Amino acid sequence: MKKILLWIPILAFCACTQETQNKLGRAVQNWTGTDGVLEIYAGEKLVKRFIEIDKLTTAEGTQSNVSRPYRFGYGVLDANLNGVRDPLESKVYFEFSDYSTSYVFYENPD
Repeated sequence: MKKILLWIPILAFCACTQETQNKLGRAVQNWTGTDGVLEIYAGEKLVKRFIEIDKLTTAEGTQSNVSRPYRFGYGVLDANLNGVRDPLESKVYFEFSDYSTSYVFYENPD
């Protein structure tokens, strides 16, 4: 009986579409956490940096399920752009346009 119970989630996962598997994979990654960095540029100048981001999400219409032209997430606003979380810097919600925002998102190598 234990072997059967072990195989049920594996078979259910294999029966999922590729997109569903990707979403499940991202959910596991988000749960375990990553250390992303988002840098926003105005021309060649760095103007905002968010650190300790676990994911960026593409917005979707609530009823249409069509992707919207912006992304959002939660991260620590690195107000002084030094790359580390200082005592007065806190986690904030942010949004940015996919069309008009120059940005780089990467995992913190440290």
